[in-house]
Amino acid sequence: MTTLKSKLQEDLNAAIKGRDELRSSTLRLTLTAITKEEVSGTEKRELSDDEILKVITREAKKRREAAEAFAQGGRAESAEREKAEGEVLAEYLPQQLSDDELNELVSQAVEEARAAGAEGPKAMGQVMKIVNPKVAGRAEGGRVAAAVKSRLLG
Repeated sequence: MTTLKSKLQEDLNAAIKGRDELRSSTLRLTLTAITKEEVSGTEKRELSDDEILKVITREAKKRREAAEAFAQGGRAESAEREKAEGEVLAEYLPQQLSDDELNELVSQAVEEARAAGAEGPKAMGQVMKIVNPKVAGRAEGGRVAAAVKSRLLG
């Protein structure tokens, strides 16, 4: 069984051989982030595929935020590069939820929270607790929170 980390490693080797600079540098940075995570605790450990997905998600989010910052700063070329790196990383992430799918999951979670007695803006935390495991990696936290907020206050 191939782990996600070995898949990244194989893809990096292929990118280097194919002289795909964007892909090889993106994968190299991601593997570095994974290694950093593996040695960050008190003892070195092997990350699970789920933990690796969290690292990739975090890296992809960094690229998106950097792309926005570059775009706002009028640095289109740098913004494009960050966007392209984000697209490389997206290939390793689960398919993102559409707005409709996300709203449906949020609606179910709001109903569950209401059934448990949580109402109004105070229910936010409870709804997030219910909905987060269901969206795991398929929608960004900020997007989920915004959907929950609009559902609770709307």
